[in-house]
Amino acid sequence: MTRWKLTIEYLGTNYAGWQRQENAPSIQQEIEEALYKFCQKDLRLHVAGRTDAGVHARGQVAHVDLDYGTRPLSGFDLAKAINAHLRPRPIAITAAEEVPQDFHARFSARNKLYTYRILCRPAPPALEQGRLWHVRKELDAGAMADAATVLLGHHDFTSFRDSQCQAKRPEKTLDRLDVETIPYDGNGGTEIQIHAEARSFLHHQVRNMVGTLALVGEGKWTAEDVRSALAARDRSRGGPTAPADGLYLVRVDY
Repeated sequence: MTRWKLTIEYLGTNYAGWQRQENAPSIQQEIEEALYKFCQKDLRLHVAGRTDAGVHARGQVAHVDLDYGTRPLSGFDLAKAINAHLRPRPIAITAAEEVPQDFHARFSARNKLYTYRILCRPAPPALEQGRLWHVRKELDAGAMADAATVLLGHHDFTSFRDSQCQAKRPEKTLDRLDVETIPYDGNGGTEIQIHAEARSFLHHQVRNMVGTLALVGEGKWTAEDVRSALAARDRSRGGPTAPADGLYLVRVDY
């Protein structure tokens, strides 16, 4: 029995999230079915972190245990075989590697990086619909960056936690929350990228933080309002949940 670490890229627009569900398509189901077509075995994937409906990934990580007998199997060949059965779905195994039996995609993870993309311009995105959050007016990225520093460090993030979150405790340590701006087109469009890093996150934490920072960017909130929301430990005092479209799981570190 060999344990394989899979690095996975996917477009989550038309999926109900990572986790297998009875009446909706999921990323997990697609990959597990591709694995069955490859080796005729019902295998279960264990993932670093379940993403919600509409959320994308550039560097999701999962592991799977596979008994392939005495036949040689390289990581390149395994990834190639799974991808052959995934086409034309917007899911790809970008790397596969053998790992020790004590490796676990979720419990061995030491850090995760999420990036959230916001497009600021009047015209809607024709080429990237469903891949970012479209805001028709300009946001003050500088003010957003200043407010983001309020959330850094170890806090009770109840005000940024979904009501259905299953985590036992609301305390998390946020190591990074950077706000970056880059030109999106040649006509004044701006993309704001918000990068969040931590060992783990609460359900909807990143999207709730982004929705709150967007209020600051619109001039409706200040950094002190963000501080008050954090201190309140009350979800109703936090900002809105940003759409799933703009969120990407970029990297998982071990």
